[in-house]
Amino acid sequence: MRIAKTRLISPDDNEAYATFAIALSFFVFAYSFRFGQASILAYYALWLPLVVIDYRRVLGNYTRYAWIFAFALFACLSVFWSQAPGVTARAGVQYLSHVVCALIAMRVVDTRTLVRGGLIGTGLVLLYSMAFGVYHLDPLDGTYSFVGAFASKNQLGFYASLAVLFAFAALFLGVERGLWKLAAVGGVLVALYCLKASQSATSVLTTVAIAGLCLALRALERLVPRHRKMLFVALCVLTVLIVIAGAYGGGYEMVLGAFGKDATLTGRTYLWQQGVETAGEAPLVGIGYQAFWVQGFALAEKLWADFFISTRGGFHFHNTFIAATVETGLIGCLLLTTVLIVTLGGHLGRLLSAARDEEALVLFTVAALLAVRTFVEIDILNPYHVGSFLLYFAAGKLADGRRSRFADTLPRRAAFA
Repeated sequence: MRIAKTRLISPDDNEAYATFAIALSFFVFAYSFRFGQASILAYYALWLPLVVIDYRRVLGNYTRYAWIFAFALFACLSVFWSQAPGVTARAGVQYLSHVVCALIAMRVVDTRTLVRGGLIGTGLVLLYSMAFGVYHLDPLDGTYSFVGAFASKNQLGFYASLAVLFAFAALFLGVERGLWKLAAVGGVLVALYCLKASQSATSVLTTVAIAGLCLALRALERLVPRHRKMLFVALCVLTVLIVIAGAYGGGYEMVLGAFGKDATLTGRTYLWQQGVETAGEAPLVGIGYQAFWVQGFALAEKLWADFFISTRGGFHFHNTFIAATVETGLIGCLLLTTVLIVTLGGHLGRLLSAARDEEALVLFTVAALLAVRTFVEIDILNPYHVGSFLLYFAAGKLADGRRSRFADTLPRRAAFA
């Protein structure tokens, strides 16, 4: 039996392929450092050939995506002033092509399929880590943590957070049945185990915060849009006041103590200080995309030694804004922040204005998770990373302005005042 090629690019007909492509992409993002270039080529092979089938439908109108491409293009341009032009040229092209793949995925994958592929993909990543993972000693605090098949417990924790997020979407959005709900329950159990074993304070706290936000937004949907906006603003103000009161009342120290952390966040405040000082040397355009953590450069070598990174690689400033400013200056940081804020605010606006928009709920939750983690990680700054893929997927859905089958086919509920 022959299958029409166009079915591969139609969100209404390509569920099997799109689910497989999303799941495999997640697995590649997690373990490309273990499986090498072949896995990256497999990732490109999933998305780029779809352009040949119907380039107009797959690519869309890229003029409306100018704000999405801005940072990636600026990162490529930074090769002209980079202190490591070879590294910047390669990394810039990788990031730009990664953005293109995410936007192709956005055009051919609806949000329900993203949830299903995300469930399978994060499940495979976590199960692989449970099967082949190891414990590592943190020389800074003297504790052992389960890092899975990664080199960092925070990456394991991030995939566990994503697994919880996608499981929430499958369980509580009311569109999944039978085996998918069972798979979501299994995903939550595996994710919670990995969160506990990894002892990643960042991932545990962000997972709890995002889960609470999802439940609050789900409850807000029972109100008409006008009342929903008013209550949302009130909840935001109340949350800010609670955070401020907790910070001044010793809550900050209590939370850190519960996870065995000190006031320096295991050396992160020192890293941030070094990053800010380095950014001050080229504040507008930076020193070049990914041109700081290069072997042979004095400050990078010093920081690797300070944090006992014997491999002299795979390290960063643990803050997206500082890292982006160091590499691409305030201009690059502004361009990347714009993508994040516009995506977050755009999907929130859809969510608060529509009677029911499940796509906006899922993508706003994803963007919120990435936004919270920007202060302690760099999930959206690197190519071949699940964070940057999801950010540009969500940004593309916002710019594209189309509603997925996931949102369109859901029955509307009567809202009450």
